[in-house]
Amino acid sequence: MSQYHTFTAHDAVAYAQQFAGIDNPSELVSAQEVGDGNLNLVFKVFDRQGVSRAIVKQALPYVRCVGESWPLTLDRARLEAQTLVAHYQHSPQHTVKIHHFDPELAVMVMEDLSDHRIWRGELIANVYYPQAARQLGDYLAQVLFHTSDFYLHPHEKKAQVAQFINPAMCEITEDLFFNDPYQIHERNNYPAELEADVAALRDDAQLKLAVAALKHRFFAHAEALLHGDIHSGSIFVAEGSLKAIDAEFGYFGPIGFDIGTAIGNLLLNYCGLPGQLGIRDAAAAREQRLNDIHQLWTTFAERFQALAAEKTRDAALAYPGYASAFLKKVWADSVGFCGSELIRRSVGLSHVADIDTIQDDAMRHECLRHAITLGRALIVLAERIDSVAREVYGADGVDFTPLAQRKLKELQERPDAAELGLCMVKTQYSLSDDAKLLGRPENFDIHIREVYVNAGAGFVVALTGAIMTMPGLPKVPAANGIDVEDGKITGLF
Repeated sequence: MSQYHTFTAHDAVAYAQQFAGIDNPSELVSAQEVGDGNLNLVFKVFDRQGVSRAIVKQALPYVRCVGESWPLTLDRARLEAQTLVAHYQHSPQHTVKIHHFDPELAVMVMEDLSDHRIWRGELIANVYYPQAARQLGDYLAQVLFHTSDFYLHPHEKKAQVAQFINPAMCEITEDLFFNDPYQIHERNNYPAELEADVAALRDDAQLKLAVAALKHRFFAHAEALLHGDIHSGSIFVAEGSLKAIDAEFGYFGPIGFDIGTAIGNLLLNYCGLPGQLGIRDAAAAREQRLNDIHQLWTTFAERFQALAAEKTRDAALAYPGYASAFLKKVWADSVGFCGSELIRRSVGLSHVADIDTIQDDAMRHECLRHAITLGRALIVLAERIDSVAREVYGADGVDFTPLAQRKLKELQERPDAAELGLCMVKTQYSLSDDAKLLGRPENFDIHIREVYVNAGAGFVVALTGAIMTMPGLPKVPAANGIDVEDGKITGLF
């Protein structure tokens, strides 16, 4: 039986020679520790020509970025390896391949991805990979569907939930996402200039109730085997290729958590782009991030629904329309978890380079404020239009045009966003945006064309379908003051 000890570069070479599956193991001669994360040692193992051929990763018994004062279970290495193996089974083209794993040493050997780049760094550098968002959506659809109740037999699903119990790592998520940013805590990390913004989070009752609901769903909804930390720093990209890595937070949880985390990191890049590229050059890149988010969700939803139609094994879950209804709940969860990712990455322990590497202090602080404001709005506001459409109008759901999505993002940056009322502009013939439908129809979607604010009235206005608005009139029409006196018209403006 292996006995745990912290690996050196020499240990990593010897281990890779034994388990990396290289035809001539003696060609592996050196290693370099390259881990820049919070939890593990990561070694690149090189051959005699200086080419990296394998990766050796070992879990440390503590949080690396904090030290031994924050101990961690080594079992997380088993959970990471088994999560990646399970995900590879369902999405081999988008999951790193694990060659070998030793639970006693908490070490694994995986394929080398030196021909790929970490997606976060490429996003910061404004290097665009046109297939990446769709590939991520496909990865999430494949791994989350095939580990869900739609596909697994109930006995197998329950056995896997037990296998992937991950209390230590889940506790970290629960603290960093749902506790620390909303209280005074020593782990929080933000500039003093943002104290008023952070204090407002702690005093926001509406926000804290919404966060409590998100945390409860994280506790209770074992919907699928999550990656658990799928952000742009745990994704490798290359031309036409995307690979997920670093799944030590893997466990069975709400599907919307993985999707929201992924979208949240694209929005963190969106918030940081003015500081990275300058305001003028950031505009096009920001538009691309919004398109990436749309592509990610659309690909995920379409692929998940197609898999559900083809492969759902449970008779009740296979009933026509259920998968679509389920995905609407997943979207609502995703929006909320996305907001919590924005806030925790701005206020809490672990930040992102998209914003932290901005050189100008004032710009960096402004980008952090943007992320905090947007995160809060996503948590407390984004469901309101969908809720009105579903609960009041009886719609199945809501579709937003790209313009409406962009306007909604701008609206969510307003500090008074959560206090504004909502005015839905629709046809007078029914509770829909289709003049051909009458009364309170069923089985329809509301289509939001544009969103804007009528600040004086205190309303967010959502224009639906092709509906047009009329100009507002004063309390006393101007025509009342128009007259003809001695052949001359008076009272005109």
